[in-house]
Amino acid sequence: MPLPPRRRRFGLALATLAAAGFLAACGPDTTGSNNVVAVEIDASTSCALDGMVLADYPGPKAQIHYDGQVQPEFFCDTVEMFSIYLNPEQARRVVALYVQDMGKADWDNPKGHWIDARRAVYVQGSKRHGSMGPTIASFGSEADAKTFIETYGGTLLRFEDVKPGMVALDGGALHDQRM
Repeated sequence: MPLPPRRRRFGLALATLAAAGFLAACGPDTTGSNNVVAVEIDASTSCALDGMVLADYPGPKAQIHYDGQVQPEFFCDTVEMFSIYLNPEQARRVVALYVQDMGKADWDNPKGHWIDARRAVYVQGSKRHGSMGPTIASFGSEADAKTFIETYGGTLLRFEDVKPGMVALDGGALHDQRM
């Protein structure tokens, strides 16, 4: 026996709301509001991608906090964080992204000074290298980023300016015809 039109509409509305809630849980948090705080690295903190110990390398580090996951995933370089965030292999809801403010942290031994990655400013193409070679330096202020550019070169970027092609992690292996 078919449902009356009123009950069918109610059921359809419930199904639509459930689907919208499910889809919202899969994508990145774009509201910028959360109660997640950055976690400090220690001597044993390793990179989620390659297992490198973060404390052993220079340059800005990064962390991604996922919904339902107690500990963040750490990255020994901002390029790795952007690559994962912009090209996710699996749908997990990102609740926070942090990078180090290199206007305050020591480049060769960065500790602390975590800032919201979405509000940071970045410098790409400088002479300074991070753990994986060329990196995208992160800063809490545009003034610090511009001072860095005067010394080391590079181009000023905002979070939304960083595109997937700028953070490819293939190391050129896909384009090396000798392999």
